Amino acid sequence: MLIPKKVKHRKWHKGRARGKRVATRCTNLAFGQAGLKAMTESWVTSRQIEAARRAMTRAIKRGGKIWIRIFPDKPVTTKGAEMPMGKGKGAVDHYVAVVRPGTVMFEIDGVSPELAKEAMDLASYKLPCKTKVVFRD
Repeated sequence: MLIPKKVKHRKWHKGRARGKRVATRCTNLAFGQAGLKAMTESWVTSRQIEAARRAMTRAIKRGGKIWIRIFPDKPVTTKGAEMPMGKGKGAVDHYVAVVRPGTVMFEIDGVSPELAKEAMDLASYKLPCKTKVVFRD
């Protein structure tokens, strides 16, 4: 699974403008002929990214090439079960990638467009946001 080697701050704030902004970077295809674009905002965990990557790799039978355009660098903390209120912020539990509407999350190349669409559809079931498949013009 993807986790950062080093972060500037161990625990982050959540952020307040969730779901109100659209992506300004990673909005176009840069590497492959087809891509999976997010239509809604969400936090995508490193487990979900890995599950989507595996689904695509299996669908294309390890042919072609896949690019992952998002990286989980935001730490999410949780407190233990049945903890009382207070006692500070919990420990870092996992990492997420903040995905805004319009972000291209995955790209694929070296396979037919039909197979690429099928692989991307299988990957979209593993992700927490609504997506659509886009192709290079």
